[in-house]
Amino acid sequence: MTALFALATSLLWGLADFGGGVLTRRAPALTVVVVSQTIATAVLGVIVVATGGWSEAGPRLWFAFAAGLVGPVAMICFYKALALGPMGVVSPLATLGVAVPVGVGLVLGERPGLVQVAGIGVAVTGVVLAGGPQRRGGGVQRQTVVLSLVSALGFGAVFALIAEASTTVTGLFLALFVQRVTNVAAGGLALYASVRRGAPALPAGGFPWASLPALAFVGLADVAANGTYSVAAQHGPVMVAAVLASLYPVVTALAARGFLSERLRAIQATGAGLALVGTLLLAAG
Repeated sequence: MTALFALATSLLWGLADFGGGVLTRRAPALTVVVVSQTIATAVLGVIVVATGGWSEAGPRLWFAFAAGLVGPVAMICFYKALALGPMGVVSPLATLGVAVPVGVGLVLGERPGLVQVAGIGVAVTGVVLAGGPQRRGGGVQRQTVVLSLVSALGFGAVFALIAEASTTVTGLFLALFVQRVTNVAAGGLALYASVRRGAPALPAGGFPWASLPALAFVGLADVAANGTYSVAAQHGPVMVAAVLASLYPVVTALAARGFLSERLRAIQATGAGLALVGTLLLAAG
């Protein structure tokens, strides 16, 4: 079950990242984050009311609140990096955040077997290779790398926090709702501050109404990925769930190849193959 839900997480996050990266090339990153997360929050609110999730309120929601504060920073940095550089380069850099939940798993006493250790090494290597690597000089490229690494740390922290935010399905809905409300509040304040400094909140043509379905997809796919990851982490080793969930850059790179015709170099194809091998080793372990 852990492998299944973690792989579902990588698929959802990979598609959400691809959609977010495309949208950020048309609208400010803050606007993409706030609008997409607002839609996800509204849907989650309905689910919480329908399932009676309020009854699950408790101290664990502080983990969801913390994840909600960290998440927007990570997403904004990540989307800006995607807008500046090739998706196949930026996305794998963000997977370095997997070190955070893996470290948490080690602190909690998890000790993977030899097959799983090999799987972790092969999968992470594959993800990194799937992104290129490509090196280009110039200030923009350095900014892209910095933004990607900041987002990696943030995503890793969200991985660790959301896994601790609930223990039941209805509690998970409530935790995700709290996380998203916090996301929207933090992102909204950042957007307001950005506008006050003179940055545009909307593209030149006004609100991109035609992109509303895509914005909804990005928000809902992201929140669904958080949910599937939480289930994966609760039903198996955290480090295994985290590594399998971190395969999302392979999905992003393949989506960029399929929809944007970004070339998949030989080293990227090799990386995707290694990621698959690592996945099989983790599942077998």
